[in-house]
This record gives sequence, C-alpha cells and structure tokens, in this order.
Amino acid sequence: MTQPRDHGGGLDAAIAEFGGTRDGWLDLSTGINPVPYPVGDLPNDAWTALPDSGAMDRLLNAARAFWNVPDTAQIFAANGASALISQMPRIARGMSVDVPKPTYNEHAAAFDAAGYDFDETSPDVRVLVHPNNPDGRLWGLSKPAPLTIVDESFCDVKPDVSHIAATAKPGTIVLKSFGKFWGLAGARLGFAIAHPDTLSGLSDLIGPWSVNGPTLAIAERALSDHDWAEETRTRLSADAMRLDALMAQHGLIAQGGTSLFRLYDTENAANAQRHLAQSHIWSRVFPYSDRWLRLGLPAPDRWRQLHDAL
Repeated sequence: MTQPRDHGGGLDAAIAEFGGTRDGWLDLSTGINPVPYPVGDLPNDAWTALPDSGAMDRLLNAARAFWNVPDTAQIFAANGASALISQMPRIARGMSVDVPKPTYNEHAAAFDAAGYDFDETSPDVRVLVHPNNPDGRLWGLSKPAPLTIVDESFCDVKPDVSHIAATAKPGTIVLKSFGKFWGLAGARLGFAIAHPDTLSGLSDLIGPWSVNGPTLAIAERALSDHDWAEETRTRLSADAMRLDALMAQHGLIAQGGTSLFRLYDTENAANAQRHLAQSHIWSRVFPYSDRWLRLGLPAPDRWRQLHDAL
C-alpha cells in the first residue's frame, strides 16, 4: 500500500477555511525558492512559434554545462519532473521496486499504478529522493539495483552531493526539477539524465514539443547564469539558518530538511498548522506523522508575518 498522495499548496482550501485573500497569505507549504530567477523580456517568437529543435538544443547544452553531465549521458527535458516520474515505470525493466519511506509520494504511486511489487531486499528498481523530502536525508549508491532512479529535485542547493557522475554508465537515472531552486514552478520543467541505453524509449513516451517556448527561453537563460546560482545558494543557506533560529525560540527544533525547506518536530502538527493558519500562514503536515511540520522560506519582505504569528 502506498501512502496518500498529499502535496504542498492547496492554498484555495486554506483560504476557504480561514479567510483572507491570496495576496495576504504566506504560503510556506512548498519548497520553492521565494526569490525567483528574474525572467526578463522574452523574444516574441517564444510565444508565437512552435518550439524548435534549436531552442531545445540550447537548453540542453546549458543544462549539460550547469550540472556537469558526463559526455556519455543523455538529457531529456519534459513538462515538469512529475511528467517524467510518471513515465519511469514504463522505461524500467522489472516488476519490483524499493522506494524508501518517508519520501515524496509520486514515485511509489507511479510504480504502484504500473503493477510493480514493493521489495526492500532485492528490487529491480530502487528510487532515492536525494536530498530526501521531507527530512533532507542524503543517499549513497552503496545498495545497487539493476536500475536506480535518483530524484535530485532539491539537490541544486548542494551540487557537491549530486550523483550525476553515475549517469556516465547504464543503470542510473537522475531527475532534476527546474521549478524549485529557480523559483519558477509555473514553468513546469524537469530533466531526466542517464546513459542512452537506460533512457531508451523515453523520447517516444514524452512526444514532440515537450517544453513550451517561453520556458525554453527562460530556462536556457537561468541555467547559464552560474553567478546567480552561487549567490542564491548563499542566501538560501543564511535564510534556512535564520528560520531554524526563529523556530527554536518557540521550542521547535529542526529535524532536517534542505535550505529550501525545514522540518520541525511539534507536539501536534495539525494544531501547529492551524495556529499558523489563523495568521494566514500555510504550512505542510504529513499523513504519516502527527508531529512533523514543514516550512519553506519566507520571501525577504514576509518574515515579519511569520514572526508575529509565532
């Protein structure tokens, strides 16, 4: 049995229960960078023309350079990491999978829907969320499986721990999410990186025009801006420490996370969520823990709202 497919967000439901307007709410239920990459002006044909192969090639070249993708590995881009997660069971070879819990639930749901059995001992496929969501655990590759899928949606804050080098040979797929670190979740962009033998058949499943024109232009620009990435990592790290210090003043000690989200132990997570919601702050709780509360980072001008709510 897989755990319920809960997610962050759901701000409309919070507003319906606790009132207020969307612009007055501080949504800390996701792990999205609150200071997004500046989009800037886009060429008109990004909106008016079908995405061409040249735009995709430029994006993939920027991605290859940003993540130091091995020369022998291949990259596919698609309409969000979720779109790629849903296709992983279809390109995997086998009928058993291990998805260590607790973790992001879409992986287990995709393999469950495809009829896979769950086997912690000797699976055909092992899925690792690295760093893990919600506790930030870092995984090694010391327990090999015929296919290992590494979801690095939150790894751009710690590029030094990436397993991208393992994609030089067959047997490892690394998934990347554009929306989290660059704060542009609405762009819907994800990447699958692996040796061509491992990704065989994925292009047919994704189909043509897998990424829209504006996103191609924005993401190429963002992935080429290495200075912005370094500055952002520094800011996120400082803000994560600031959040931990603030929560500790109120007896909530960090249990883990990344510099995009922090996980806290509470006496009653549901009560803590409701307390914050009274001040129009939305947080994340989990169906498998009645103590865990997860918070993303406030935007620079919204810290006072959280401070006052606590």
